[in-house]
Amino acid sequence: MSESLEAQVKNFASRLDQLIRRGHQVRDALAMDASNPSAIVATRAWQEECGVAINQLSGGSKAHWLARSFSDAFLMRSANGNATEGAAPQAIVQRLLEVLTQAVTALSREDGGPVIIASENVPPRRFEFVHNAELRQVLEQAYTDGRLAMEEGDYDLAMRTSCGILEAIVTDALEHKGLSELAASGAPAGKITDWSFETRLGVAEKVGLIRGGCARLPAVARAYRDHTESGQALTVSERDARLAGQVLNVIMRDLNPGR
Repeated sequence: MSESLEAQVKNFASRLDQLIRRGHQVRDALAMDASNPSAIVATRAWQEECGVAINQLSGGSKAHWLARSFSDAFLMRSANGNATEGAAPQAIVQRLLEVLTQAVTALSREDGGPVIIASENVPPRRFEFVHNAELRQVLEQAYTDGRLAMEEGDYDLAMRTSCGILEAIVTDALEHKGLSELAASGAPAGKITDWSFETRLGVAEKVGLIRGGCARLPAVARAYRDHTESGQALTVSERDARLAGQVLNVIMRDLNPGR
C-alpha cells in the first residue's frame, strides 16, 4: 500500500470511528424520545455526514456495494423481501451503524478491501446550489479544511470555518432572493452584507429559505464574527464545533433540497 493510500485509509478509519460513536449517541437519544426535535435534527445531520463518507468510500458509484447498503438502510422490507416504505428512525440508525462497521472491516484488509478510496482531487461536498459560481470552489476547499481541523482537534478553527461557510451560503441565498422581496417580508433596510450574522439567519428562516436548524447553533458560534473581527481568543469545545458543523450540513440540505 502506498504512503498516500495508507494515509487516506487511516483518515477514513478515524472518520468512520467518530461516526459510529456519534451514531450510538443518536440512537440512544431517539430511544429516549423519537419525537424530540433536537434528536431529529441531530439524526438528520449525522445521516448526512454518513452519506458523504460512504459516497467517498464508494468512489461516487451508486452501484458500489457500500452505496447500495447505505440506500437500503432507509427502506423497510416486506415478508417477500421487496422494499415497501421508509423504516423507523431508530431502525435506520442501527442499519447505518452496521454499514459503517462493514466499511471499517473492509478498510482493515491489507489490500484495502472492496472499498474504493476517493481521489484527493474529488471534493467531499459540492456547492452547485450556490448562485455565485466564484464562491463554489472556495467553499469546497473551506469545507475540506474545516473537516481536517475538526479531525485534528482544532475546534476553534473548525467552528469558525463552519460558521463562515454558513454565513456565505445564507448570504448568497438572500441576495438571490432579492432585496425587494426580502423587504416585503419585513427584512431590515440596507445591504445584506451589512446585516449581522444573526440577522441574516433570522431573515432567511422568515422568508422560508431555511428551516429551524439554526436553533441548535451554540452562542459562541453565533458570535463568531464579533470575536474574529476583535481578535479575541475563543474557548470552543468539541461540542460547539460539532454542533456548528451539524447545523451547516442541515442548512446546506435546506438550500439544496433536490440533492
